[in-house]
Amino acid sequence: MKVGVFGGTFDPVHNAHLFVAESARIIERLDRVLFVPTNNHHYRDKPQANAVHRCAMILGAIGGNTAFELDDTDLHANASGYTADLLPRLRRKYPAAGLTFIIGADSLVNANWVRFDEVLEALERFAIAPRPGVRADALARVIAAVPPALRERVTTLNLPEIPESATLLRALIAQRRSIRYLVPEPVWKYIVAHRLYGYTDVENQ
Repeated sequence: MKVGVFGGTFDPVHNAHLFVAESARIIERLDRVLFVPTNNHHYRDKPQANAVHRCAMILGAIGGNTAFELDDTDLHANASGYTADLLPRLRRKYPAAGLTFIIGADSLVNANWVRFDEVLEALERFAIAPRPGVRADALARVIAAVPPALRERVTTLNLPEIPESATLLRALIAQRRSIRYLVPEPVWKYIVAHRLYGYTDVENQ
């Protein structure tokens, strides 16, 4: 069995996340894709929505795809938030699976990864989704730094660059603008119902 591991804060999960996950599933011939939310703030700011809300939104978003699954391993109290520590835990949960890590190019280029060699050694594939604003030469430098023996595990998914991001969505909400149809409808309804991200009623919604 081949399992994709799609990690992130998912604050909130949005349509581009689903597009990348489904595209990686097809391109890499994965049997399942795990959405693995984290409280990790080593690489970015602490999530604005708590883990309960983020998991509920993920479940609402992925409910229509039987190949998608929520995995809360990286939310456990003893989770370090580092991918190098997460992957052995997932290996124990899915001992028969070959793991493919799915990541946006921005998260790879803009973060100082800890024990990156360990991450690659734990994987069959490391699949990078292109992101707007990430220069090809910057991505090439990161890939070139990977030890040659592990470099063949790294692949760039042939996908269009989609500008949608959780940062953009939170900014739109702060400006009292609608994010409906940028997120799955269950996610939109959840944000409205729970007044997440400072949501207030938007006219004509």
